[in-house]
Amino acid sequence: MPVTCKAAVAFGPNEPLQIRVIEVADPGPKEVMVRLAATGLCHSDLSMMEGKGNVTFPIVFGHEGFGEVVACGEGVTEFEVGDTVIPYLIPDCGECFFCKSGRTNLCVQFGARRQSPWTPFSLDGKPIATFMGLGTFAEITVVKEDMLTKVDSKAPADYACCIGCGVTTGIGAALNTAQVKPGSTVGVFGVGGVGLSVVQGARLAGAGRIIAIDMNPAKEEVARRMGATDFVNAKEVDNLVSHLFQMTGMGLDYAFECVGSPKLMALALEATNPAWGLAVNIGVVEAGKELTTLPNTLVTGRRWTGSLMGGAKRQDVSRYVDMFMRGEIKLDDLVSHRLDLEEINHGFDMMRSGESVRSVIMY
Repeated sequence: MPVTCKAAVAFGPNEPLQIRVIEVADPGPKEVMVRLAATGLCHSDLSMMEGKGNVTFPIVFGHEGFGEVVACGEGVTEFEVGDTVIPYLIPDCGECFFCKSGRTNLCVQFGARRQSPWTPFSLDGKPIATFMGLGTFAEITVVKEDMLTKVDSKAPADYACCIGCGVTTGIGAALNTAQVKPGSTVGVFGVGGVGLSVVQGARLAGAGRIIAIDMNPAKEEVARRMGATDFVNAKEVDNLVSHLFQMTGMGLDYAFECVGSPKLMALALEATNPAWGLAVNIGVVEAGKELTTLPNTLVTGRRWTGSLMGGAKRQDVSRYVDMFMRGEIKLDDLVSHRLDLEEINHGFDMMRSGESVRSVIMY
């Protein structure tokens, strides 16, 4: 039988989320129903709420979740009731060209499902879309089996939920996408939740110098605790690229843009070593925006690439949870606020103002 639960519903772009009681359908074939314990607030959610992407309203946003399996649909073999799980927004069908290649975390179903009208949510008999097939701003959700990963049941929900996106995106970008080399020099442009996770990934890779770059001086202390060796307040620098070259001599070996600004992405590229520098675009850019750079920026050997969820597959999420439980990944400073669902709009206000590092909704 379908169940009801509370959810934060977006009825239109730039409108406050409304707390409503919605109906959640039973899980269908290869689908799993999850009762969530916590969900993180991610900047990607905010971008979509502000109309910067292609989504259908009304919609339940949210994609950083942590919870317990409460029901399984027909044909589910990987999970059973009582399992502790984290949803993951990239499918892992195991059958498509991408999945079989072993060279990427991309799956054909990633795009196909984003275009699909499928949703487990409804209100007053009318469907409500589910963001990225996850919709974790609801107390209960239904997720495809290949978009879940089983994790340690002892992991604390408030920290572990962030591993479902922000932590995996950042750490994975350093370890999987860039494959940062020991002793190298790394620049992280924007040290919110994702940027701080890049800092940690660079630390885990053995980078010799990690430069955190942000316009908010309050980020310096937490960035250094995460592993940054230097901090640059971008507001106090006239020419950021020149300043970074003065600091490093020949530029950054690796640059990570974690804001979603095409202008900053170009600056990050220009700040890398002209012979072998690698710039990684992580931030979500507003739909319709374009990237530009002069051809000579690349001709001597620089490389420019993107990173989707840190190049990680769902199995990496459980691995990162295990690393956190062993103390290898630090999350104490990442989660700055714990809120009730009714406070979700305040959580996004704090994200806009820079008051929070990462806010988590506790169900």
